[in-house]
Parts: sequence; C-alpha cells; structure tokens
Amino acid sequence: MAEDFSQSLTPPVSPFAADSLCELTPAHPPCFCCSDTKEDPTGALSTEGYAARGSLKRLLLRLDPAPAEYETDTVEIFGFPWVTETALVESTTLLFGLLRQKIYRLETLVQAGSNDFGQAGSLHYEAEDLRLQCISFLQYVKVFLHRYLEPSSSSNADQPHPYEELEAQLPSALLEELFGITLLIGRLKDLPANIQSAFTISNQGKIFPPSWHLLHLHLDIHWFVLEILHILGHKMQGQVVYAHQFVNLTGENLTDTSLFEEQLCGLLCDLTGLAMGKYSKVRPTEALSTHHFLCPCTKELWVLLMHLLEQRKKVLHTQSFWSYMNLLLRPLVSGKPAAEQFSGLPTHCKDPLGFTWWLVTHLAMLGQYNRNGTLLRSKEENSLGDNWTLTEELLKLTCNTTRGLAEEQVRMHAHCCLSLCLLWEPSTSAVSTLWDYHSKNLNSSFTVPWLGVSGVGSLYKSPMALLEQARCCCRPSDLHSSGHTQLYRSANSFQIFLRVLALCLAQDRAGGVPQRQIKGRIYSKFSSKKMQDLSEAGLMNFLLLFLVVARQVELEDVASRASELLSFLPSNCPPGHRTLVWRGQLSLLLLFQERGLDVGAQASWLASSFNETAKEFYNKTTEVSRRLALWGPLGSYLEGVAEVFETSTNLSLSEEKLLNEGFDWLLPACRLSELNSALGFLQTVLAQLRRVHQRSVHSASTLAWAPANTNVGKERHLAVAAKLWAHFLPFLRSLRLSQTPPAQLADAAAGFTLLASDLPSSAPQDLQPNPVHSIMQCFGWDDMVHPLLVTRYLTHLLQNSELLASISSGSAAVSGSAQSLSVRAWFRCVVQRHLHKNQDGSDSKAGQALEEQLCELTRLVLRLPEVDSLLQRAGLQPTATRLEPLLALEMFVKAVGSVYSGLQVLSERSAMVTRALDYVGDILKHIKPSLVSKNQEGLQLAYWAVGCIVKHWSPLLATSKAQQLLFRIVDGLLLPHNLTVQDKALRDSLPLYLQGLSVASCVSQSQGAYLRQQLRSVIRRYLDHFLPASPSVGVIANHPVLLSACEANPTSRGASLRRTILEVLCESFLQFRGHAPPPRLASVLMFLLELLRRNSDSDPGLLTLPFPALLRCVMLVNEPQVRKLSTDALQLIVERCAVASTEGPCDQMITVLRSFADENEGIYDRQVYSVLETVAVLDPSVVQALIPNLSASLRNTEHKRGLGRNTALRSAYRKLLSLLGECGHAEMTSLEAD
Repeated sequence: MAEDFSQSLTPPVSPFAADSLCELTPAHPPCFCCSDTKEDPTGALSTEGYAARGSLKRLLLRLDPAPAEYETDTVEIFGFPWVTETALVESTTLLFGLLRQKIYRLETLVQAGSNDFGQAGSLHYEAEDLRLQCISFLQYVKVFLHRYLEPSSSSNADQPHPYEELEAQLPSALLEELFGITLLIGRLKDLPANIQSAFTISNQGKIFPPSWHLLHLHLDIHWFVLEILHILGHKMQGQVVYAHQFVNLTGENLTDTSLFEEQLCGLLCDLTGLAMGKYSKVRPTEALSTHHFLCPCTKELWVLLMHLLEQRKKVLHTQSFWSYMNLLLRPLVSGKPAAEQFSGLPTHCKDPLGFTWWLVTHLAMLGQYNRNGTLLRSKEENSLGDNWTLTEELLKLTCNTTRGLAEEQVRMHAHCCLSLCLLWEPSTSAVSTLWDYHSKNLNSSFTVPWLGVSGVGSLYKSPMALLEQARCCCRPSDLHSSGHTQLYRSANSFQIFLRVLALCLAQDRAGGVPQRQIKGRIYSKFSSKKMQDLSEAGLMNFLLLFLVVARQVELEDVASRASELLSFLPSNCPPGHRTLVWRGQLSLLLLFQERGLDVGAQASWLASSFNETAKEFYNKTTEVSRRLALWGPLGSYLEGVAEVFETSTNLSLSEEKLLNEGFDWLLPACRLSELNSALGFLQTVLAQLRRVHQRSVHSASTLAWAPANTNVGKERHLAVAAKLWAHFLPFLRSLRLSQTPPAQLADAAAGFTLLASDLPSSAPQDLQPNPVHSIMQCFGWDDMVHPLLVTRYLTHLLQNSELLASISSGSAAVSGSAQSLSVRAWFRCVVQRHLHKNQDGSDSKAGQALEEQLCELTRLVLRLPEVDSLLQRAGLQPTATRLEPLLALEMFVKAVGSVYSGLQVLSERSAMVTRALDYVGDILKHIKPSLVSKNQEGLQLAYWAVGCIVKHWSPLLATSKAQQLLFRIVDGLLLPHNLTVQDKALRDSLPLYLQGLSVASCVSQSQGAYLRQQLRSVIRRYLDHFLPASPSVGVIANHPVLLSACEANPTSRGASLRRTILEVLCESFLQFRGHAPPPRLASVLMFLLELLRRNSDSDPGLLTLPFPALLRCVMLVNEPQVRKLSTDALQLIVERCAVASTEGPCDQMITVLRSFADENEGIYDRQVYSVLETVAVLDPSVVQALIPNLSASLRNTEHKRGLGRNTALRSAYRKLLSLLGECGHAEMTSLEAD
C-alpha cells in the first residue's frame, strides 16, 4: 500500500511559523493549486492536488484521509487549541461559525482589493493563510468522521451521557452546517465577474490576488462538501441522515443524499456552464487542441468527480458520471428545458450540438487520468468507460440531412467521434450512421470554403499517393499528437469517417457484428446507377473507401468487388474518370504487391483498358482536344505503372502484364513533352528491372538455397525484359537519326544497353550475338547519330564501371574496336560542337546541353584503358580533373603521334596507323556540316582539328595506309576552288598544315615528290592570298605562312619548310619580267625580311636562296621602301653567312655574286659595282674573291666597244676596289698600268 501514496509522511517546515522556523508542523492538506502546473492537456495534475497527494485514492478506498496528522490530544483550528477527539462534537456550530468568519474575511480582502503592488505580497500571504485555515478545518472534519464517528444505536440507558447525545446529533448538525456553507458560498456560476476572472490568472511568481485564493477556496469547499457527505454516508452504514432542525423550520426534507445530489448536480452544471463560455471562442480547427477547462484546477475537479461517481456507482449502485452528464446534455441538444436538478445552465449556447460533441470528447480524454492524477494511454486502463449511448444520438443529429449541417460542423463532429473511437472501443452503429450520411453525399468535395483546399479534397496525383492516404486512414495518429489535433485542417469529414471505419474493421468482431456485415452495408449502397452518377470527387471517394476496406479485410474479395462496380461505369466515361479508375486499380495493385499476391488478373484488365485508350490516342481522326484530354489517363497510367515497378522487390508477381501493345500505339503519337514522360517511365522500369535482377544474382551468390528461387526470378525478369524490348526499342530506333532528339532518348537507350549487359539472352535476335555492341553501334557509334544523343548516351555508359570493364576485358579485337569507336564518336562530337549555336553565335539550349555533356564525355574518354595507356606512354597525363574538350583533343592527337614516332617494329607501326585511322574515322565527313553551315566558329574548329592531325600525325599520314586521307585533306581543305568563307579559319590553322605537310613530304617513301609539289602549291596559294597589296608590318607579321615557318630554336623540320617557302618565294614572287619588278614587291620583301629575322638560320645554302633576287632588287629598283627592305635583307644574309663561314669567304655567296656579275656584264656594269659596294662594306672577303673576274670583265667590255679606256666605268670600279683593302689597291695599280 505504501506505493499508492506519494505524499511525504514527514511534515515540512511550516512557511507560516513566524515565531519558530525550526518548529515542525504538519504539512498543509491537499488543495486545488494551479501555480505549479502548466496548461498542458496531457500533463499530470498538480502535485499539491487531491489526486497527486493521494487524497482521492484514500477517499475511494475508505482509508484514513490523513494518517500522519491529528495524532496529538489537541489540535489548533482557527488559531485556538481544541481537543482532537471531541472538538467537532462539542463545538460544531462554533467551528463552522469560525469557518464563515474566515470566508467573510477573505471576501472582505477581495472587495477591498488594491492595485498597489506594494501591498500585493502582504495581501497574498494573508489570503493564503485564511484559505489554509479553512481547508485545514475541513480536512479535520474528514479525519474526525473517519476516526471517531460511529452510527448511533438504540441504548437501553435511561440517562445517556450528554456527550453521547451530542455525538448522536452530530450527523444531523453536520449536515445542516454543510448545507449552510453551501448556501454561504453559493454556486460557481453566481460568483462575481471579478472573482471568476481569476480562472485566467497566470502568475509564475506565485503572488496571487485575494480573488484567486477566494475562487480556489470555493472549489475546495465544493469538493470537501462532497467528500464529507460521501464519508458520512459510508460511516452511517446506509442510515439516512436528516437535518432535523432544518426540517422542523421549513417542513422540507434535507438528507445527506439529497444534499450530495444537489451539490453534485450544481457543480456539474456550473462546470458545464464555464466550458460553454469557453466554447464560444473556440474555432472548429482548434476544437481538439483547445480544452474545456478554464484552469487546471477545474480540470482536476472534473477528474475527481468522475472517479467519485464511478466508485459510488460501483459500491452504492448510483448513477455513473456519464449518466449525470447525459441528463444534463440531452435537453441542451434537443432544445428542451433542463431537468430540475440541473437548473442554472446558461440558456444561450453558440452551437449546442457542437458544444456537446466537444465537451463529451474532452471529458472522455480526462477519463484517461487514474486516481493518482497520472495520464494513462491504454484503453483498458480507462476507468470512466464509454458513452456511446449519447454519442450515437449526437451522431444521428449530425448526420440528419434535415438539419443541413455544413461541412465545417460535420467535420468537427466526425473529428470528435474519431477521438472517442481512439479512447473507447469503436462502435459499429456509429460507423453505420456515418456511412449512411457520406454515402448520400459521396459526390461532395467536403470542403470548408474559408479553410481552402490545401491537403483536403484533392485528387491524389498518383496511385502511391492514393494508397498512402488509405494507409493514413488505417493508421490514425496518436490521440494527443499534433497529427490528430490538426486533422481538421488536413482531412475532410469523409476521410475522418474512413479512419473510424478502419478502426472498426481492425477488430475481429466490431461490436459483436462480423466484418462481413459492415462490408455488406458498404456494398449495398452501390448500384449501377449510383456508379454512373459518380462525379470525379465521388469516384475518388469511392476508390479511397475501397482501398481502406481492402487494407483491413480480405483484399481479393474487396478488389474483385471494386472491379465489378467499376465495370458499371460507361465505356465513354470522361478521361478524368478513366484517370481515377486506373489510379485506383493501380493502388490496389500496389496493395497486392505489398502482400506478395500475384497481380496478373488486375494487371491484365488494366492493360487492356490502357491499350484501347492508346489506340484512340494514336488514331489520326481523333480531335486534338480529345487527344489532349486522353493524355490525362495515359500519363497517369505511366506514373502509376512506374510506381508499381519501383515498389516491387522482385518483379515476380506478373508485373510485366502492364507492359503491352498499348505502348506501340502510344509512343509514335506523343508530342515532345508527352514523349519525355514516356521515356522517363521507360527509364524507371529499366532501372528497376536491372536493380532487382542484380540483387537476385547477388543473393544467389551468397545464399546456398537461392539457385532455385533465382531461376524462377530470372524467368520473370526475362519476361519483363522481353516486353520492354518488344514494345519500346523499335520506337527508340526510329528516333535515333532525329536532328532534334529528346534528351531522354539517350537515357532510355543507355538503359537498354545496360539491360543487354545484364541479361544478354533477353535481347531480340537481330541484336545477337553481341547485343551490347549492337546497341552501342546503333546509338553511339553511328556517324549519322546526332552529337547531342551520342554525348549523353556514351556518358551514361562509360561511367558505368561494370560495362566499361566488360568492353575493355573482351577479346583484343572486340575490346579495341569498342574503345576505338567510342573515341571516334567523341572525336566527331568535338569537331561538331559548334553546329548547335544560334544564328547570332550565342549558345542555344541544345548547344549548352552539348557543351556540358561533351565535357563529361571527354573526362570519361580519357579514362578509357586504351586512351589512358596512350597518354601514359606519351607522357601526357592530364593534370586537371576536368579538361576542356579541345585541349583534350589536342593532347590525345599529340599522344597518338608521339607513340607512333616512338615505335620501331614495322608491325606495331602498321597497327598503330590502323588504330589512328579508326580514331578519326572519316574526319572530312565529320567536318562537312561545319563547312556547309558557314559558321565561323565551326569552320575554325574544323580546320584546327584537322590541322592538329596533319601536324602531329605527319609521319603516320605519310604511310601508304593513311596517305589517301592526307591527299583528301589537302584537296578538300587547302586547295578548294573558293576561299571566301574559310579565310579566318585558314589563317588561324594554316601553320599546322604547312608544318605537317613539310614533314610528311620528307618522310614519305612513295609519294614524297607529289607531297612536295602539293606543299609548294599550298604555300604559293596562301602566300599570295594573304599577302597585302602594300606593305603592312601588322599584316605581314601575322601572315600564316610566315607563322608556320617561325621557330624559337631551329630544327631540321623547320629549316626544310623554310627552304620550301624561300624557293616558292623566289620562283613565284621575286622574278623580274625584263626590267619590270614583280607585283607587290615591297610586301614580298617585307615578308622575306620577317622570315629571315624571326629565324636564326645559319646554313648558307638556305640563306643564299633569295640572294640573287635581292641583288637584282638593289640593282634595278630605286623605290626607297623597296631599296631599304632589300638592303636590310641583303645585309642580314651577308652577315649570317659571314658568321657561318669561319674558314674563309662563303663559297655560296661567292658563287652567287660571280653569277650576278656575269649575268649583267656589259649591261649594268656600273649598277653591279654599286651593289657590290654594299656587299663589300658588309663582307669584303667575298667581293675580293671576285676581283679577277671583275677586272677581266671590265677589259672585255672595253675591248668589245673598241673605244679604248672607259673612264667612267673604271672610276666606278676603282671606287669598289678602294673598299677591298690591299687586294683592291693592288688591282688599282694593275689597271693604271694598262
């Protein structure tokens, strides 16, 4: 028994002992106190209250109210000592008189209340002390009755003791005093407003005004009166106690029972009136979250009354708590006058029916508190019992169509009903009443206009959402959770009814009625006409209803019945109805899956309906508006079937029957947005099939018993795969050559490729024996497929490590082919990247998508084993994790060329040529769209890419296998008939071509001469094409031919190209026609000078190539600019040759100068001497070597003329000789001797 009581048996230090704080005094008795509690509807009652302190339990168990108190001979009451065992008998009137005085004093404090905060503390303590004295006295009365009162018995003594006479009169006197106290304090409803307002005071500082103490003292007295009367009745052992003096004065009977009834009914009536006042401010949305009590103390009072009345019913067979409340509330709901004992109930109520629902619900919640004031969650521990009698009456009033209640009211009432079902055992009668109402209003949307439609009344967008709503209905939230209290906002009255129905069906036998009887009541409301009259909202409610029933009882039976009823819908029903029907059927399929049942029958019916709708959608005679409407159900079918596949754990329940010929009709008729939805659905199914299959394979490898199951599962997976191959792949193939492929086409094609990798035997015969390669050829490697499709498709596949490993680890031929073809596809996509720009050059959406996909594909291609090996061998591993495609392309081309150059074995070099040609494919075909489109960026990219190949693969292209490609490149790109469009592209990339052709012409064994001829043709053409009419340093400095020949450090390859350029320059641009100089001579000379300056060549054979032409320019052209340019070039050549010829005069220069002098003998003798003077200043030694020839030529000229000495000529010659040192002076002496 000790565990049943929580109060301490050791009294604390009294807070009111002013004289001695250390004196131990008894703990104050329990009382109503809300200063230490929060207004939490589910929280425990006050620790100072009657329940928590054990007072209620002691009352109900007929135990001593205060076993540790009043044990001394005397007791202090109202400040005076009294004999504990006789005080109440001897001084009944006096003690109760003192009680009245204390009450009067407290009332006086209230009336004289002050707003002075300085007095608040003193008023609080005085009022608290008065209240404590009152409840201590009433506690003493309870203890006295329990310990000392004995029922009077007939005594044979003639002269009873005076005390015995008083003791015999105590019950009657006590009854009269209690009656007097009740008259003094009156009813709660009659308290002044200033006192009733204390219900709402919340002061955590624990300083309260006198009104608060007076109000709570009233509550204490009301409860103490009931306690004392209850104890008195028990101690009198059934004897009726009469108030004799009262009877003698008034002639009316007053007994302990009548006073208890009067006090009880008045208290219930007043508490109900207080709740009624609070209900006037409650919104429907807050009905379950707003409690009915004004103060936690009134909440405790309700709990105390419940337990007291239930105990009296059990022991004394009186009325239960609900019986009293029903007598009180029935007249209120019906509008009839209240019963006599419940007089005083407010006559005006905002909504009597709603108030009654609200009050009954919250009272039922209070029934969860036990005698100790603790909230219990279990239905079995609910000591109050149910009150379906009144609730079903309320429900009939709510569902009475003649009352015409709005949804906002019905919803609140249904919400309350659901709460009661959670508290009590559900009632079949309640379910029937609710169903009768909602079956008549099934087409209603059940919306509350001012609340909006968020989360309520919506047509659930997918089968999973519909099924999830059914699950929510079958799993109501906890009674005190926010999910339940806020249900008014998130669910309509029909959905709340479904929760009630689910609770009822969850029982084996609801209220003694089998589940089939409830199903029968539901089925009976649906006929063919009823089904045909259903609106979309009604149909949605129908589906939700059957899903809830199906979840709770026999699924197959309910699904069969639902299908039977749905078949009553007309064949030409609106598309919206068809959407909902399919959505509901798919929800049932999900439920079948959840329970591991085969869905074949349901799926076949559904797929057949889908097939017919898809045919109508495909039909060319179907109007556009009708086709748009039909997409609603078709799209929802795709979403629903995708959910069915996604939620399946093993795809072994005949799900493939949902994939039928309907897709053959649907896909070709789809617009772009619709096609994206269809392809998205396909990807979902493919991914789930692969996921499930891989899981089954993994389980087979880890579990010993799995092979048998795996074989069965694989058969089902093959069946699903066969449907996908048959109904989807042909359509994807028909789209692969589209110039505007939808983005998801690549995703779907990649899904099929991965499926072929996982289940190769499932692929069609035309893809065998290697379905992966066949599909990759179709969607990734074919040169006709759009780059948008290729980049997205290959990106999916090359990032799949398993697929990459499989195509890399196959036979050498297969593996190499797969990787080479992937590289070729990437190469093509890179050179065609600019085809998708807008006319103004800005990126289109397709172009932006291509750029993003191309960057990712570039990263993946560089990770291919074959490509990675090439890069490693060439020492060109990329440092950046994400390389720009053009940089990656250049690096890859360099790597191939570098690896080829390092090979020594002929067979390896031949194989490398073959691989390289595979990598680029028909490159000219790839760039042709760019050449045709005339897009400058595309042209530049095309010429640059091919130029990289020509430059870095020049030795490779010079081989017999590859030289045809090189010839085509030269003919198609470098020597076309028209150059108007390609100017910019050629200017930028021509150096790459010239450098590559130069090397190829040197290393080619069979076509070297032809290549040299082609090289000279290209140089000649573009020297002329890009040469300005008048010399311009800026233009000449950026001449592509000049740039191609420039090197920081001279190499033999560069020297070879410069030799060819100088040869072409001399042959075609520096040839004089008689005395006339060639056109654009100044520009040509400026080009030549730049070529010589930018390269530090020292080979006299190379340097002297343009020397004759320069000598002729200096001799014949007097234009200042030409003369200066030719002189500068002449000076540069002479100086470099002089530096290079360390062992004597430069023979090559001497030869050129001798030839120059011989050619102009007798014609330009004086001009020759002038030119030689220029050379002599720079390098006298080379001119000294010409002295014998020059002197002989002079004498020969004079001899031919026959006129003797030519004084002018000899004078010019002596001027030259004067610059030649001793040799020159000696020759001058010789000439004078002639």
